[in-house]
Amino acid sequence: MLLYMSNSAPTSRSTPRHSVSVAGVVVRDDGRLLAIQRADNGTWELPGGVLELEETPEEGVRREVLEETGLQVDVAELTGVYKNVTVGVVALVFRCKPVGGAECTSDETTAVQWLTPEEVSGRMSEVYAIRLLDALDGHGPHVRSHDGRQLFAVR
Repeated sequence: MLLYMSNSAPTSRSTPRHSVSVAGVVVRDDGRLLAIQRADNGTWELPGGVLELEETPEEGVRREVLEETGLQVDVAELTGVYKNVTVGVVALVFRCKPVGGAECTSDETTAVQWLTPEEVSGRMSEVYAIRLLDALDGHGPHVRSHDGRQLFAVR
C-alpha cells in the first residue's frame, strides 16, 4: 500500500493516509472496453493497481495494464478520480489505447475480455462500471466517491 511519507517529524496526532491506485480504461477502435476478472474474488474490474512510489501515474497505468492483461497501451487522458471512503483508496483512472502485446491472464486475473459499453453494467458493480462509462462521455475528469459498493450522490 502506498502511503504519503513526510520528511517532517511525526506529531502526536495521527493523520489519516490514503493509498493511490491507477486504472486504465482501454478502448479499442471498435469501441469495446477491456475488462479483467480478478483471481482473488472473481469480480470484473478495470486493469489497475497500486501506484508505486517512483512512478508517474501514466507509468503506473502502463505497468498495471501490461502485468494484468499482456497489453501495451498509450495513455491518453485522466478521465476520473474515485475515492473509496471505506478503505481510503483514491483511484486515478485514465483512458488508454491498445498499441501492442497479446491478451493473456496473469496471477492476478482469471479472464481478460473486451466488452461493449452495454455489457459493462451487467458485468461490473456500479462503482467500477461508472469508471468505464465516465471515460466514454468526454466530459471528464469526473470526481466521485463511493463506499466500495455504492456511489454517493454528487453534491
